[in-house]
Amino acid sequence: MLPRLPKQDDNVTFINQIVDLIAEDRELTKVDDICRHVRIHKRTLQRLFDQYVGVSPKWVIKLSRLRNAADTLDMGGTPDWVRLSMDLGYHDQSHFIKDFKSVIGKTPDEYARSI
Repeated sequence: MLPRLPKQDDNVTFINQIVDLIAEDRELTKVDDICRHVRIHKRTLQRLFDQYVGVSPKWVIKLSRLRNAADTLDMGGTPDWVRLSMDLGYHDQSHFIKDFKSVIGKTPDEYARSI
């Protein structure tokens, strides 16, 4: 059966490394940041993500940032919402709240109170 298996696709490994990098490095908040970091053209990265992940790199970054926010809220306490949104790379708190609610289903404050 081994001879019939498809050849390993190096792009899969490359994309997995990028997704891991996004999850680990909170400083990577824009697609351009990733492109500079891994030395790839933006459009090439977008095509790879479209083909192998099914969503854009921007969406993966957004999801990772919001997961980081939820993890922070899970630790308890009342966070400084402005600081949290800025730490996650948002330029304003309202954009952070809108994104959080669209993905998580609750505002950050509602989520924090539900914990």
